[in-house]
Parts: sequence; structure tokens; C-alpha cells
Amino acid sequence: MTTRGLIAIALCLVFAGLVKAADIAGRDRNSQPIQIKSSALSTDTVNRTATFTGKVVARQGDITIYCDRLVIIYSDKEKEVEKVEAFGNVRILQENRKALAGHAVYENKAGKIILYDNPKVYQGEDEVTGKVITYFLDTQRSEVTSDADTRVLAIIHPKEKKKDGGAKP
Repeated sequence: MTTRGLIAIALCLVFAGLVKAADIAGRDRNSQPIQIKSSALSTDTVNRTATFTGKVVARQGDITIYCDRLVIIYSDKEKEVEKVEAFGNVRILQENRKALAGHAVYENKAGKIILYDNPKVYQGEDEVTGKVITYFLDTQRSEVTSDADTRVLAIIHPKEKKKDGGAKP
């Protein structure tokens, strides 16, 4: 599997795992509890939002999201998540994968995750950066875009070879 593919999978598991099913060690992540800690919580039933502010830490299974503010927008259907937005100092961790951004958006219906504001995705020592990083869940496709000021950068380290000539797993 290419590093790009691994990074795309990392994005899927890292951000969408909070609200979308994923198989982790034979368990459905959605069956695991979500724990969100913050300094404050504000809910708005009319606008179908829950806003967590102040040193937000959201955990479900092996995924942890850190940010300054996390807004969950629910659809008309009871408890179905429409969109999740993380603002300020966004850091998403899962195993050896990490995503950093100033703003991250998960759009459930569109099946995509978008990282804005200096986004960077790491897997081990490998790194991808650009203006905007978008991962499309249904097609397992990712796009990293640039602009006049920010070029796409991918740093991919070669895998170490075992003595028998094969790559280490």
C-alpha cells in the first residue's frame, strides 16, 4: 500500500472515527462510548447543536481529538450527526498517525473530512501538507490542494530493509 493510501486511511480513521463506524480489532467503534471533556458545554435544541469549548478532548476507542472548540451539528433525525467542526489548535491522534490543523470539518452526508488552516498529516515519519487536505470516505480518495503561497509537500521516508531483502512490516 502506498504512503498516500495509508495517509488517506489515517484521515478516515482519525477524524471520522468519532462519528462513523469503523472496525477496530473486530469491534465497531460506534458501539464504544464517546467521552468529551471541556471547560464548558452549550446546547441549542432549536439549531440542533452542541458546542464544547475550552481545552476540548474527545475520545472514542483509539482516537483522540484535541481542539479549542468542537461543534456537533445534528440532523433532523434523532441523534444522527450531520457535521462535526473542530476549531483552534486541532490535533487528531490514532496510533502512529497524527493530523494537525487550525480547523477540521467532517461532513457525514457528503462522506468527507476537510482539514484547513495549515493542515498537516503524519504517519510515523512521513508527512503531507498543503493549503487544504480533503479525504473522501466512500471512495477512499484524498486531495491535497495548494495556492500561490502554499505548495503541496509530501515527505516520504523509505522503509528499512530486513537482512533478507524484504521491507520491515
